[in-house]
Amino acid sequence: MNDLTKRLSDCRLCPRQCRIDRLNGQCGICRAGALPKIALASLHRWEEPCISGTRGSGTVFFSHCNLSCLFCQNYDISQHNFGKEISIDALAGLFIKQQQRGAHNINLVSPTSFMPQIAEALTIAKEHGLAIPVIYNSNAYESVDALRYIGDLIDVYLPDLKYFSDEYAVKYSKAPHYFEHATAAIMEMYQQVGSPQFDDEGIIKRGLIIRHLMLPGLIEDSKQILLWIRNNLPIEVYVSLMAQYTPMYKAKEHERLNRRISRRQYEDIIDYFFDIGLENGYVQERSSAKSIYTPDFDLSGL
Repeated sequence: MNDLTKRLSDCRLCPRQCRIDRLNGQCGICRAGALPKIALASLHRWEEPCISGTRGSGTVFFSHCNLSCLFCQNYDISQHNFGKEISIDALAGLFIKQQQRGAHNINLVSPTSFMPQIAEALTIAKEHGLAIPVIYNSNAYESVDALRYIGDLIDVYLPDLKYFSDEYAVKYSKAPHYFEHATAAIMEMYQQVGSPQFDDEGIIKRGLIIRHLMLPGLIEDSKQILLWIRNNLPIEVYVSLMAQYTPMYKAKEHERLNRRISRRQYEDIIDYFFDIGLENGYVQERSSAKSIYTPDFDLSGL
C-alpha cells in the first residue's frame, strides 16, 4: 500500500478525523472523493500584491471544504461541491500549464481535502520543470501531521485565522476547537517556511502570510487574533487584514452576519494592529466588499 492509498483509505487529513475509506466511495464531512476535483484554474489578480504581482497568481480552486461557513463566498464549490474530477497526472499538467501562462506562483486554494493527491501531482510537476513557488492557501483547520507530510513541496503558506472564540467557530463554521487547531497549524507552517522572503520584483518566494477576514460585530475576536499573532510569531511575519466580507450563502438568515463591517469596526481593528506593535502586512479597503470579486466557477483553465 503506497502512502497516497494509505491516507485516503483511512482519511485523517484534518481535525475532523473522519477515518473513512475514500477509495471505496465513502464520504466524510468534506464530501471529497478519491480524485482531485477542480472548479477553476486562473491567473488571479486580486490576491495580495506580493502574490498577484503584475502577471497574476496561478490559482487552482479545489472543490469541497472541511468547514461549513454560513457566509462562504465560494459556496458553489465548497458547499455545493461543483467541480470536475481529474487525474493526478492531469493536475500535474495543470500546474505546468499555469507556469507556462506566466503565473508568478501556483496558488492552491482550499487544498486540504486533496493534500495527498496534490503532493503526488506536485512531485510529478517538479520533475517536469515546475519551478515557480507553490502557495498553500487554506482555512487553517489543518492537521499538523498532514502539513508535515506535504511541507517539503510548499514554499508559501497563506492560512486564514478566522476565529478566536470557539462559540463563533461552531456557530458560523461548525468547526469545534478551531483556534486550537488553526494556531497549531500556523506554528507548524512557520517552522517550515519562516518569515516572508521576496524576489527583486517584490513577489513572495517563501514564507508565511496570515489572513484574517473581519466579520461584522466581532471586534474583540479580531483583536484577540491579532494579539495572539503578536505574542507568538516574529514581527517579520505578514498579516493581511481583509475587509471584503459580503453577506452571501446563508449569512442573510443571521442578523449579525447580514451586513458589512462598519467603518468604526474597520478603523478600530486597524488602529489596534499598530497599537500592539504589528508592522508588516496588507489592509483591504472597505470598498472590496462586493460580490463582483468572487470568481466565476466555470471550469475555465482545466
